[in-house]
Amino acid sequence: MSTVAHNRKTSGTTSSLVKRHASENVAGKSTAVTTTMAKKRPALANVTNQRPRNASSLMVPSVSKIGDSKKQSMNVNSNAICTSTVPLKPSSLRNSSNARKDANISRTIVPPVKTKMDVSPSKSDGLSVSMDETMSTCESLNSPDVEYIDNNDIAAIESIERRTYSKLNISDHVDTAGNVREREILSETGEKIVNLDVDLMDPQLCATMACDIYQHLRATEAMKRPRVDFMEKVQKDINPSMRAILIDWLVEVAEEYRLVPDTLYLTINYIDRYLSGNLMDRQRLQLLGVACMMIASKYEEICAPQVEEFCYITDNTYFKDEVLQMESSVLNFLKFEMTAPTVRCFLRRFVRAAQGANEAPSMQLECLASYISELSLLEYSMLCYAPSLVAASSIFLARYVLFPSNKPWNSTLKHYTQYQPSDLCECVKALHTLVSECPNSTLPAIREKYSQHKYKSVAKKFCPPSIPMKHFKNISN
Repeated sequence: MSTVAHNRKTSGTTSSLVKRHASENVAGKSTAVTTTMAKKRPALANVTNQRPRNASSLMVPSVSKIGDSKKQSMNVNSNAICTSTVPLKPSSLRNSSNARKDANISRTIVPPVKTKMDVSPSKSDGLSVSMDETMSTCESLNSPDVEYIDNNDIAAIESIERRTYSKLNISDHVDTAGNVREREILSETGEKIVNLDVDLMDPQLCATMACDIYQHLRATEAMKRPRVDFMEKVQKDINPSMRAILIDWLVEVAEEYRLVPDTLYLTINYIDRYLSGNLMDRQRLQLLGVACMMIASKYEEICAPQVEEFCYITDNTYFKDEVLQMESSVLNFLKFEMTAPTVRCFLRRFVRAAQGANEAPSMQLECLASYISELSLLEYSMLCYAPSLVAASSIFLARYVLFPSNKPWNSTLKHYTQYQPSDLCECVKALHTLVSECPNSTLPAIREKYSQHKYKSVAKKFCPPSIPMKHFKNISN
């Protein structure tokens, strides 16, 4: 989980610097954008899956009522305005001169910084300002009060820490490097089960409450799932093929803006839940997609793309007010219940269980499992499987693809996923079909994404044509 947390931090920080290339004409003035920005993501093609007659029809907007006034070209100035960051003024610490003279100083306690800011930083001149830049230009920060504590007060600090640990029920733990035996417990059959929750010092792992968190996710995953038959019972103008085209395009948008994986999974969850109770015409399907991605970005990202950018990536097919109105409709229908257990939530835990006692995690296994689980997003028929089941099946198939001669399932995976191999059989076979047919698919976004070197090119891995049934035999309790 620490690796995933690091990746999320990196992705979030990078997203604040990502191409902020949406501009909007206000009062006859056009906002300039930098020439270093990435090229515009093409708008979604016709979701009817019909081949265009000519190359120019690739950019045909899905709403015919939009006039030429919405298709004004964006003014790109070669001498674009580049925002510069102003470094913070160095803080003058109290007793700093004494700190240099005292050689026995071993520890400092820094109280929270007091600020004069009663409101959040605002943007000026319509330009996108990153979080780092906003904070660096704030000159209203007071110098922190720093209290220096010498060695004679260390005992008092340790006493406070002991009382805190006892109240939080955190036991003393000494981690022995390289000692794998402390990470293993025995199952009833004598097979070793790796204990994943031994690192109590890493706050990213939440070792003291990880089991409770995943038990809660398993209990609530059924409450935030869409209907498995909404295409047949609710929708009349769209079909599974149009849904797959939309998701394939959203995968490209998420990759272009470097959004974290959770944003993509939540976006699809919001789309399917909304379609489960609202009739949607095909001309507004893309509008629903960008509105749901904007909501998911606000929920997950450190610096979410602005509404103008979501209008921009649709080639200005939709007005800003239309996107905001659709956002309001989605939020009200979902009753602002934005937290939903997705495949990605369970995949983090299951990947760690699949790594077992290996101190060096296999990035290839993690990337391959992520590739398989993202392929399931395209397929409407995969909605019948619970997110935890899809995550466990992705791990099963990834382990089989990487190590065909080994058993894909073991006691550790059974213990943490709470699934037997026989429970996964049907879902694994469905995922195996998706992976086998992916090279010939007309929706290549996910395959191209995971063919990159940063994802270990797992999409190019050879997938065996079949899975022996012996691998689906249950593990004895």
